Amino acid sequence: MKIVILDDYQDVALASAPWEQLPPEASIERFTDHLDNQDALAERLRDADVVVVMRERTPMTAELLERLPRLRLIATTGMANASIDLDAARRLGIAVCGTRQSTNATAELAWALIMAVARDIPQNDCDIRNGKWQAGLGIDLAGSTLGLLGLGKLGSLMARYAEVFGMKVIAWSPHLTEECAAEHGVELVTKSELFRRGDIVSIHLRLSDAVRGIVGAAELELLGPEGRLVNTSRGPLVDEAALVRALSGGRIAASALDVFDVEPLPADSPLRSAPNLILSPHIGFVTQRAHRLGYTQMLDDILAFSKGEPINQLN
Repeated sequence: MKIVILDDYQDVALASAPWEQLPPEASIERFTDHLDNQDALAERLRDADVVVVMRERTPMTAELLERLPRLRLIATTGMANASIDLDAARRLGIAVCGTRQSTNATAELAWALIMAVARDIPQNDCDIRNGKWQAGLGIDLAGSTLGLLGLGKLGSLMARYAEVFGMKVIAWSPHLTEECAAEHGVELVTKSELFRRGDIVSIHLRLSDAVRGIVGAAELELLGPEGRLVNTSRGPLVDEAALVRALSGGRIAASALDVFDVEPLPADSPLRSAPNLILSPHIGFVTQRAHRLGYTQMLDDILAFSKGEPINQLN
């Protein structure tokens, strides 16, 4: 059994789980780089019986899966992965198994980015290193309004954090109800009202075709020149070109992104030079504890599958 671990950016996969539990005939090959080229990726995975993927770093498309006749199992972090073609995997006899992980790490990063855009922490750090002192003014969180685009597991955690900081919380999502909002002490509003009233809007939606590009020029215009936007969910939820225009034109005050349309972020991306924008390399779920949980549970998936008793199967 050959196991291939993809996109181990931090080179931590082998130290994050007790891989010695695998049977002696199993072998592991892991890669710290990322491949976009389908031919190169198919060659890399040609002899793999098992592929281990960290979230959605490398899409497992039908085209790719059809070129991997030996592949029998994909292990992924999380109990949903939109970048894996589950129907194609099922058709080709490839099991896809997930893991059950805490959402706290992503919510904590989202809150860190909220505080960063509120007080312009990266720019202040840069200023003091370049001889400037108190060059700008931040905003208070207490008394401000946090708009949550999505009120699921992550959004509801954010509502609790905001309450501690003395913020008013409003929320909208396509299927959010008055009852659910009230359960979390949040006011349900329309999408337009969310952007018009929110001092900071934080995105916590699951990506689907229905919500792709849900934050565009119109929403950013409503957010206004004092508004701030944070996205730790999925890049395509935000129209990146519209965001760059809004930041460059001073139509919103600041933004922080942990996710992007293309990852890793291309060297020529306009986001790299946009003003008042904090960039974070999709580390919402990337912590020591989260990686230990993720890789250990994916190992459990592999061991169970090898015994003919798959667990956490997604297809």
